[in-house]
Formats: sequence, C-alpha cells, structure tokens
Amino acid sequence: MSKALIAFASMSGNTEDIAMMIKDVLTEHSFEVRCQEMDDVDIDSLSEFDYILIGTYTWGDGDLPYEAEAFYEEVSSMDLKGKKAACFGSGDYAYPKFCEAVNTFYSMLEHTGADLFAETLKVELAPETDEDIECCKEFAASFIGWVQHQNRQAEPHVS
Repeated sequence: MSKALIAFASMSGNTEDIAMMIKDVLTEHSFEVRCQEMDDVDIDSLSEFDYILIGTYTWGDGDLPYEAEAFYEEVSSMDLKGKKAACFGSGDYAYPKFCEAVNTFYSMLEHTGADLFAETLKVELAPETDEDIECCKEFAASFIGWVQHQNRQAEPHVS
C-alpha cells in the first residue's frame, strides 16, 4: 500500500481543512495516509513514506509561519530523491505575496531532489465554496494520476 504523509501548518484551520480534503481523496484511492501538523512530524520518519504533501499558510509578507520554520530547515538538508512530493496552502489576497510560503516549500523540495508534482494548490482563506472544495479534490485526484503515471514510467518494460 502506498504511504503518504501530509504535513501542514495551520493557524486558523484553513490549511488543515485543505489537508483533510486531500487526505480523504487519497484514502479513497487506497493510500495509507498520515496527516500531521509540521511540528509533530518526526523528520526521521520521512523515509517511511512514498509521498510527501506539504501544506502551509503564509505569514505576513510572504514568510513561512513560525511553526513551519524548524520543519523547513530540517527537511531542506535531506536527500529526498525517489520521493514524490506536492505543495498546497491557504493565503489571503490582501497581502502582497499570496501563498508565497507554498512557493518557498516547493523550491526547497526541488533542492532536496524530490520528484515534484508541477501543480500547487493555493486557496484564498477557507475552502468553503463549492468551487474551492472541488479544487481541493481535483488537486488530490490530479496528484494521484500523476503518481500513477510516474510509477508506470518507472516500471521495467518486458518485451
């Protein structure tokens, strides 16, 4: 069974809501999912997971939230080659750099050598509208499709 970690930082619950929607879709597709706040994740356990999804809100003018900083620092020094990863988060268009922390995590994961899902999910505030909820579910479903395609590409071809 495919094992996925969804690590998130959420102050008002918005990013946690997104994480739970993604978890539900992954679980429906037979993924074994652990969903945890970043500061509760044992960094050494990352090796146990095939897939790592990181969700965060953005603080101030595009900064990582305080509770995401240690996780970011620890993961940034890891070698995640062979891990499939994706990033998502919530933000507020009232600030100049909408969901910039999502981009910060995405760039960091690139440097770790992880295989990155090209799409990121960025939701304005809480995912409350039908459209936002559908976007969250579509993001998870697209991630699953990408993973399945990547896995088929990696299989040896028998002729």
